[in-house]
Amino acid sequence: MYPIPGSSTSAHQAPVPANAYEYDVGILAQQSVYVPGAMIDKRGGAGGKLAKGGKRTTVLRKGAGKVWEDQTLLEWNPSWFRLFVGDLSNDVSDDVLANAFNQYTSFQKARVIRDRLSGKAKYGFVAFSDPEDFLKAWKEMDGKYVGNRPVKLKKADNSVNPVEIGHRKAKMLEKELKKNRHKPY
Repeated sequence: MYPIPGSSTSAHQAPVPANAYEYDVGILAQQSVYVPGAMIDKRGGAGGKLAKGGKRTTVLRKGAGKVWEDQTLLEWNPSWFRLFVGDLSNDVSDDVLANAFNQYTSFQKARVIRDRLSGKAKYGFVAFSDPEDFLKAWKEMDGKYVGNRPVKLKKADNSVNPVEIGHRKAKMLEKELKKNRHKPY
């Protein structure tokens, strides 16, 4: 029988402390709700307003006449060598993709990109710290089955240009996001 934290059934038993790791994780999760820019929403933008005079590091993306903020690109180290993984089946998750490539010693990260509306897997990215493993994986894994389909691999564009935006640009991006919120693409 395990002792209940905070209760003492005998004089020789000390109370069992709460799991410190779970406590720390819980505190961080609560704090991220209140700290502007600490939480990243589903669309890749920062969740929170930027105070006047404040700056935030982000990546601005452009396409189809729109400009948006994508902080998920800051998670990738610019020195890593990235592969684009195309033709992913819907059963592939980040873990499945990582397990397919973790046989290479310098494997760093895998990410599956899903369609915003349907939730279906579209494509993914895999990163390596060593160029030899990058080339070996490209050669060996191109056309191999990951999930239910053979994947097509290409070299991904490694150019990530982080910029610091101020209050005015953040406000303009937020207004643009609200305007296009209900449009599918």
